[in-house]
Amino acid sequence: MKSKNGLFLLSVLTLFSTLSVTSQILGRRSSWEAKINGPNGNTPGVTIAELNKNSPLEKAGFLTNDVIVEVDDILIKDGEVWSDTSYGLRSNTPTKVKAIRNGKMVEAIVQFNPLEKENHTELDTFYEEVTSPYGITQRIIITKPKKSGKQPAIVLIGGLSCSSIETYPGRKGNWVQTIKDLVEKSGMVVMRIEKPGVGDSEGNCGQSDFLTDIAGFRAAIKNLKSKSYVDTSKIVVYGSSMGSALAPLFANEFDLAGVISDGTFFKTWYEHMLEIERRLLQFRGNTESQIVEKMNKYYIPLYYGMLIQKKTYQEVVNEYPSLADYNYHSAAHMYGRPMAYYQQLQDFDLAGQWEKIKVPVRILRGTNDWIMSSFDNKMIIDVLKRNGHQDHLLYEYPGLDHWNTIHESPKNSFEGKPGKWDEGTINLVIKWAQEMVGLTS
Repeated sequence: MKSKNGLFLLSVLTLFSTLSVTSQILGRRSSWEAKINGPNGNTPGVTIAELNKNSPLEKAGFLTNDVIVEVDDILIKDGEVWSDTSYGLRSNTPTKVKAIRNGKMVEAIVQFNPLEKENHTELDTFYEEVTSPYGITQRIIITKPKKSGKQPAIVLIGGLSCSSIETYPGRKGNWVQTIKDLVEKSGMVVMRIEKPGVGDSEGNCGQSDFLTDIAGFRAAIKNLKSKSYVDTSKIVVYGSSMGSALAPLFANEFDLAGVISDGTFFKTWYEHMLEIERRLLQFRGNTESQIVEKMNKYYIPLYYGMLIQKKTYQEVVNEYPSLADYNYHSAAHMYGRPMAYYQQLQDFDLAGQWEKIKVPVRILRGTNDWIMSSFDNKMIIDVLKRNGHQDHLLYEYPGLDHWNTIHESPKNSFEGKPGKWDEGTINLVIKWAQEMVGLTS
């Protein structure tokens, strides 16, 4: 009897120990449930333009035209703080909101609602999490066809921005539709990883650097390979934008079955940014002589200071005040990510990963992608051929820009003119993934 009780106690302790390790700690993200105009650049605060009926803000007594100036004692001093605050909004957590109304301060504790999770009729959807070596716990979303046995899988690695990879109800856009079609049409397990500070993940995307992002992706891929329902010999990595440059790295490290690279680059980030600036000057109607002058006087010194000398934009501008008029980035960020992100990226040997790749490679590029050059993609194919790689293909999709949208020209995309969705792009990606794992649709 004593032995049985001891065994029972040991079993209980083991159970609780297991639960403590695997239990989820991430809270659910939320939204303001309001239309809010961002900072105007001159004074702190954001203005409530419209409130959803019965929203938490409305129930807490806030009104349209109220100017929110603080959230949990953090001053909304600029767009970066506002973005970080909005990304960090969590449901069922008391949040102190301060606003100015007619020159007087109003304050309330608000409990925001959880965002509805995505749901797919023919799939099992798992909201799980992994913790990287940096101690940041990140959300992973795994969808799986409702059948038994080991199944092939796709790892989706997104771009550098702080946008979510979740397709929660009500969210729209061509990138969202791309993800939704990949998940629902591929017939494969699909795993997505939210960056630090994005979605439900811990951390701050605006402060998270390149190496931290990579560590989270690695932790997620290790997790996927541990799943009993995944055929680990049939995992394909599909990378978009920045993720497309990372795809061969993860394929090499984790012995994956294939690489699909969508909207990629090959050169260093310094070279890449100078090419973009040259294209933008052309779009803006500069003569070739003006372009040469501006590149030499302004853009080369600007990016050399930031990427090679490892300074912030503000530090470079302080040294050369004439650059101020040509720097459209914030003092210490580019595209919402910190300087450290790009400085680490500049030193990281991504191009060398293409020399090592042995598995099938498929590269998709839009003919109207003004972010990534056609020549970069052709350089990758040349490297593959030079190193004896046998199974590769570059397809340049007519009219496609960098954001999964069809445009008449790169300039139309740059100017934000309306484009259209073409499901042929994601159908091609799905076809490639299925071929790589021997799955017929």
